Amino acid sequence: MTDRGTEKKQWLAFHHDWKPMEGEVIEEQPITIYVNGSEFVTLMGTPLNQDWLAVGFLTNEQVIQSPEEIVDLRIMDSGCCVDVWLENEVSQPSKTIITSGCGGGITYNDPRIGVEPFQDDISVRPEQIQRAFNNLQSKDSLYARSRGVHAAGLLDAEADRLLLVVEDVGRHNTIDKISGAGLLTGQSPRGKVLICTGRISSEMVRKSALMGCAVVASRTSPTSLAVDIAQAWNLTLVGYVRLGKMRVYSAPERLGY
Repeated sequence: MTDRGTEKKQWLAFHHDWKPMEGEVIEEQPITIYVNGSEFVTLMGTPLNQDWLAVGFLTNEQVIQSPEEIVDLRIMDSGCCVDVWLENEVSQPSKTIITSGCGGGITYNDPRIGVEPFQDDISVRPEQIQRAFNNLQSKDSLYARSRGVHAAGLLDAEADRLLLVVEDVGRHNTIDKISGAGLLTGQSPRGKVLICTGRISSEMVRKSALMGCAVVASRTSPTSLAVDIAQAWNLTLVGYVRLGKMRVYSAPERLGY
């Protein structure tokens, strides 16, 4: 049985004795994106907001730049396929990079190149980031129901509120969903703060930079390459946002240092 991104499963719980239990487990399945009738990529992810995932992936891979390029966008009844028709022809990239993200991440671009250093004068207070994380996963979220899921949010520091929140079994998928949601709903990520729950790897920094997010924060750690890239691109990279603490690896002046 499937219910909005989770499936009911049974298990045996042990605490002094055995007890049969039933509850929700986060759903994972292959999601294939077709572009102009041809298979473009298959991602492992949670079948929720698949249109955001498809559009965000294509945007972050620089296949599309605006919603006007999309002629038709449909999620197939099974939920495992997204059909995207564009006004221009698209060639399948010849080089594929399997990313370090969970959920079977794929990119066609070297995450180390192709982004100019940020000059944004955006500012955000540390307590704003901490408060945004407290509001990221609500009582009715997939995480509250099943655990085992990542989340990402788009924080408007000037208005001090979360504009978008998405969830997926793949942490890089959540970044693509934020990008796709922003493109389709008209809420541009540019100049906003990206917050996420998973480890920040190099391809996630690249996706964030292409979205125009000069500040990226996570509850957990960045990789060494992510730190190197953030420093080179003048992107503010924040890790271990928890219990009133955080680590800032690059460009701390945006947080008032």
